This record gives sequence, structure tokens and C-alpha cells, in this order.
Amino acid sequence: MPNKRQRQAKFLRKTRKLHRLSGISLFVFFFIMAVTGILLGWKKNSAEIIMPDTYKGESTDQADWLPMDSLSFLATQALFEAEGQLSEIDRIDVRPSKGSMKFLFQDRQLEVQLDATTGEPLSVGRRHNDWIEAVHDGSIVDDTLGVPHGIFKVFYNSVMGIALIIFTVTGFWLWYGPRRMRR
Repeated sequence: MPNKRQRQAKFLRKTRKLHRLSGISLFVFFFIMAVTGILLGWKKNSAEIIMPDTYKGESTDQADWLPMDSLSFLATQALFEAEGQLSEIDRIDVRPSKGSMKFLFQDRQLEVQLDATTGEPLSVGRRHNDWIEAVHDGSIVDDTLGVPHGIFKVFYNSVMGIALIIFTVTGFWLWYGPRRMRR
């Protein structure tokens, strides 16, 4: 029958093996999540490299704003003038406190910001943060392969979250276990 110290040593060896195998098998995914996480953390402080800044329009009073259909047309026109291409609007990000709207287009992560009052373009730029986020959370696999309901994204994030918990617990035990055994 093994004594207490031998049982602790055996448990420590198993913990080390679990920690090592998890790290080896998930290394690439942790690296991708870490790099994209850093980029997403810097997106608003990247001098517009990752994402255009949000600009202010003339008025925050929505009664002064142009109608949505006019702004949509002006955004599409501004994109064509700046990039030489037409694209469908994917979504509109309304910033009432800034008096501006961001029109995000389906092709190539393009964005046009307009002054909601005058319709003047405040910015035309590329949003790299959208594809970086898709890589970070795994939804790029769902989108590329046509996986329905974001199943891969949910699986990927669950595995990575559980692995992070395992690393935290086993890492702590690898630090604390030997100290406990010395007592």
C-alpha cells in the first residue's frame, strides 16, 4: 500500500502529464487565440490600422438627421468613390451620442462613416477587427465550411475554455504540489 507521499507524487505526475498533453495538443489554438486577443484588445488604439476611429457628426439630435434611405445611398456612393466598388450594406452601426453612422459592407470588411445630419463622409476604411474576431472565436470555420448554427464556434470555445480551466488548476497544482510534499 503506497504511503501518503507516494500517492501525492503519483498525483503530481498525472497532473504534469495532463498539463503537458493539453498544452501540446492545443498549442496552435492557444497561440491563435492569444495573438488575435491581443489585436482585438488594441483595435481602438491602433491608429486606425485594425479599425477606423469613430468620428463625431454635427448634431446628436436625431430630428436633424437625414432619412436612413438617403444615408444608405450616400454611404454606398462614398464607398464607390473611395474604393471604386459597389457592395451590399451588411449592417448599420448608429452612434446617437456621436451624431454619426457606420455603414459596414459585406465585401472586404469595408466601412463608411457618415455625419448623420449632413450625410458627409467622415471616414472610409477597412475593418480588420471583424475577420480577426472571426478567427479568434472560431466562427471563420463555420462561415467558410457552412457549418450551421455556429456549432464549431461553440465547440471550439467550450474546448478552449475547459482547457484554460485545466491549465489553471494543473498549473497551480504543479506549483503548489511540490511545496505541499516538502512539508
